[in-house]
Order: sequence, then C-alpha cells, then structure tokens
Amino acid sequence: MTSSPGIALRTLREHPFELLREIERRCRVALTGSPGDEAGMEEWVGVGLRLGSERFVVAREEVREVLMLPPALTRVPGAKSWMWGLANVRGHLLPLADLRDFLGGGVIAAERSARVLMVHNHEFPVGLVVDEVYGFRRFLPREHVDDFPQPVVRADRYLDGAFRRGLEVWPVLRVEKLLLSREFQRAAED
Repeated sequence: MTSSPGIALRTLREHPFELLREIERRCRVALTGSPGDEAGMEEWVGVGLRLGSERFVVAREEVREVLMLPPALTRVPGAKSWMWGLANVRGHLLPLADLRDFLGGGVIAAERSARVLMVHNHEFPVGLVVDEVYGFRRFLPREHVDDFPQPVVRADRYLDGAFRRGLEVWPVLRVEKLLLSREFQRAAED
C-alpha cells in the first residue's frame, strides 16, 4: 500500500509502516515548506551549537563526540586566555579551547549547558568549549545560502555559508579552517 498526499491517517491504522511513512512525509513538508517528495534527497547533517546569543552549525563529520565539561583541568603556563588547558579524557590529554573567547565574543562561563566538541581531526586533537549544543540539525541542499547576516563574534573567516529555514539562519562553522588558521595554532602568549 502506498500513501497519497491527501490520505487520512486513520485509514492507515492497519498498516503501521505506511502510517509512519506518511507521518514522516508530512513532517518533512512542514519543515521544508515543500509538498514534493524529498525523502530521497541528500541531507546535510551538522551539530547545532550556541556561542553567546548566536547559533552555528558544524558538519557532523568534523565532530568526534560531545562531552560534558571535565571536572578537572590543568592550566598551561604561557597560553593565551582562550586556551583553557589540558583535560584527561579517558586517559588521553585533550587541549580545551574556549571557542567564543577565541572568536572575540567573551569568555564562556562553566555552566551546566556548556559542552566540549571533541574535534574529529587526528593531527590536531582539541576540544572546543561552547555555550550549548542543540544536537543534530538536518538541512536540504537548497536551504544553503551564501548571503546571510554576519555574526557578532569574529567568525566570518571560518564560515562556509549558512542554512536558512524560515526565519532561522544557521551559519556553518568550518572547524578545519579554524584549526589550520595561524591564530588558532599560536596558542602561546607573544
């Protein structure tokens, strides 16, 4: 049994798989505003995060995992203020950097909502401390835009467009650009 766009959900109660498919189709239409069948369309998936009052999204492939703030941290003498120090994460030392402070948006408070994005990069293992993580965000390719309001924090050099859905705009923060930048690699005070 295949569902058509105008089918009533109650008629599918004897066919649970088709009911779930129709509910998913309706949810996609509600999110994207398009009645077309986009189930087969490729989605871009990222991790939504907050820095201060601004929202960003980082590609799922650039994040290994999301951690709570570690209970103990060893400060590194001579490091810039945004480099918090080293944390022991399951027996491995992980440098932690305050992403908002690095981008000039002020220091992140160690609140319950703060999280560490453990970067998926073998060459530069680092944890980026952010104010909050919203979880996965999924976007269709047609929602990607190059023209969007620039964020307050100085992230423009590390952005790769944005995704716009309705009134929401999610700038795409490229972690690899950030890690390879000269400013980030010079974590020692001058």
